[in-house]
Amino acid sequence: MAPTVPSAAKSASPSQPSGKSEVADLKQQLRQLAGSRAPDADDQRRDVFKRVISCMTAGIDVSAAFGEMVLCSATSDVVTKKMCYLYVGVHARAHPDLALLTINFLQRDCRDQDPTIRGLALRSLCSLRVRNLVEYLVTPLTTGLKDPSAYVRMIAAVGAAKLYHISATACIDADLPASLKALMLSDPDAQVVANCLHSLQEIWTLEAANSEAAAREIETLYSKPVVFYLLNKIKEFSEWAQCLVLELASKFLPSDNNEIFDIMNLLEDRLQHANGAVVLSTIKVFLHLTMSMTDVHQQVYERIKAPLLTLVGAGSPEQSYAVLCHLHLLVMRAPMLFSSDYKSFYCQFSDPSYVKKLKLEMLTAIANESNTYEIVTELCEYAGNVDVPIARESIRAVGKIALQQYDVNAIVDRLLQFLEMDKDFVTAETLVLVKDLLRKYPQWSHDCIAVVGNISSKNIQEPKGKAALIWMLGEYSQDMHDAPYVLESLVENWDEEHSPEVRLHLLTAVMKCFFKRPPETQKALGATLAAGLSDTHQDVHDRALFYYRLLQYDPAVAERVVNPPKQAVSVFADTQSSEMKDRIFDEFNSLSVVYQKPSYMFTDKEHRGPFEYSEDLTNLTVGTEAQENVISAQRYQENDNDLLLSTSDKEDNGTRASNGSATSTYNAPSDLIGSSLISSQTPAETSLINTGGPTYSSQSNFSLDDLLGLGVTETPTPPPPPALTLNSKPVLDPGTFQRKWGQLALALTQKDGATAFFLVECIVNTASAKAQLKIKADDGTAAEAFSTLFQSALSKFGLS
Repeated sequence: MAPTVPSAAKSASPSQPSGKSEVADLKQQLRQLAGSRAPDADDQRRDVFKRVISCMTAGIDVSAAFGEMVLCSATSDVVTKKMCYLYVGVHARAHPDLALLTINFLQRDCRDQDPTIRGLALRSLCSLRVRNLVEYLVTPLTTGLKDPSAYVRMIAAVGAAKLYHISATACIDADLPASLKALMLSDPDAQVVANCLHSLQEIWTLEAANSEAAAREIETLYSKPVVFYLLNKIKEFSEWAQCLVLELASKFLPSDNNEIFDIMNLLEDRLQHANGAVVLSTIKVFLHLTMSMTDVHQQVYERIKAPLLTLVGAGSPEQSYAVLCHLHLLVMRAPMLFSSDYKSFYCQFSDPSYVKKLKLEMLTAIANESNTYEIVTELCEYAGNVDVPIARESIRAVGKIALQQYDVNAIVDRLLQFLEMDKDFVTAETLVLVKDLLRKYPQWSHDCIAVVGNISSKNIQEPKGKAALIWMLGEYSQDMHDAPYVLESLVENWDEEHSPEVRLHLLTAVMKCFFKRPPETQKALGATLAAGLSDTHQDVHDRALFYYRLLQYDPAVAERVVNPPKQAVSVFADTQSSEMKDRIFDEFNSLSVVYQKPSYMFTDKEHRGPFEYSEDLTNLTVGTEAQENVISAQRYQENDNDLLLSTSDKEDNGTRASNGSATSTYNAPSDLIGSSLISSQTPAETSLINTGGPTYSSQSNFSLDDLLGLGVTETPTPPPPPALTLNSKPVLDPGTFQRKWGQLALALTQKDGATAFFLVECIVNTASAKAQLKIKADDGTAAEAFSTLFQSALSKFGLS
């Protein structure tokens, strides 16, 4: 008889393993307990197994005790066997050779009299996932599918799918799918039926890519006999199995309306289920079956409202959010059907921010003539919320409702009252919404401008709010008495304004104000253009340059471009296309609804489209030449399509651009600006960016610069080159000529100097009537002038 384990080993704390010494101690104890028949051997073995599992959980490598664990597996204690199976399943793949030692006792346990042990052994045998042991799995699985215990059959059904992932050939050759199908249609246990269905779907879906027979088998799963057989047993299934069956039913194509109504009658009581997943799966079946029946489809919406609203208030915030996402999708598709239930979407004080935000979107969608007053009143209460993001969203919601043409009069008054709250974020959000309202309802300009004109730009810190105020100052400068002076004060603080969006709006607003009130804005326009041309941001510089050249070309044309007659905006662009919403609806009861995007947009990258995921472009591997073409094309598009981008997009593009691109050209110091850039600008523009070089300008340019007060002074014209005087009777002997010709360099630049000899080599081609000249001189003072004179002399002989 093996000696008993000392009591000190029992008292060792399993939560504080001590590394290698602990593993060695455990191995020693396992050897002592192997084959022991002492009365307390099972209890001692269980304690040691607990310590092994504790070490494994703590991250200590206990694979060295693999052999000892297998030797101690011969026990009738179910708890000990579970721990042994767990250990073997974890370490078998890392030690396939040692895993062979477990086959004998696992196969023996698969024939045990206790069905629990048979099931556990079969599950562990299938979980080894060692390809070399596949031959030992087929027989236990085949036997397990015919086992009298439902527990064993349930595990064998899942084990067939595990075998397929290890070796698909072995699974198909053993004809396990056919056995699963027969068991699914005949087994009295609902859980066995559900496991068979799950394994069959998994096997046939993967096999359909290579086998037409598997594709036909998938179609049989969606046939009327199978679907109705499973739906008639749905009350017997667990909640997980019910969702599996309902997902199958959602893909069933009924042959007539009678089959649709039969299925809906079978599933009517599932809408009252306490589990949210079952309710959502049932709703998906109802919606998909009635897509072609407009009247019935609308009745389905009315029927599912109550279950969904019940789920929203019954579960945890996370569950409520998941249900609200599905309800949000339905509200966006049929807002009128939910308009009478608007109070169900009021925010509760205990709701998390993400739930409140979703409810605000739903309140915005369902607002109509009958409930606008109540909804806007509720939203106005949220504007003073301590949660700033929710307060912002509530103000935006009020503006969106106004843009839907519902009771605009009262909503405009509410929005203008927000400006009296003296909160920076409230003022900023309100100004943005007022700007959008004026674009759609110009008739409200008088009332809005009367309130907006009293707001000081110094009290607005957020860029988007300041940009909206500047837009109104430029657009309605004829109605705002102080508009030119407010804009002038903003221009004076140009360098303190860090937002490119604000500077862009300021450029345009000053231009608009100049054409409406020229005398008062003339000085501000000159300062704005000068500041814009010297701005380091590309978009600001380009817009200032564009306006400057427009004014140079024709002020009348500039006025038509900058301040044309405007029409009211009828519809603002939607953020999500209808096609995208339809795709999300087709994937009802999935993460697509929660993420509000189709599944292909957030699954693995090989399923993503080439244009939907811009971040994938950074991971592309292309050749050097192709990469240069891509970069150059990207730069061209960025420079050519700047007006099509939002300010944030432009800032991102400017950040991503390389140092050699056109985007970074304007960010370079003035002394590093290239000659190619300067040559593309007029002399007056060149002086405005402080290049430090001489400037030349026509009188028309100076008249514009003087008008705008840009301060460009005329640079004197450089003196003409000195006149060329030639000696009509030069004297130079051949030796001196030859020596000078070899010593002197080609004269290519002009310098001040005394009289000198010009040495000319003239090669005349009589066939083509052309001459090639080489001119050398002592200092090359007038080489170019001499060349011109010499060529004119040759022309008299018919040469060019």
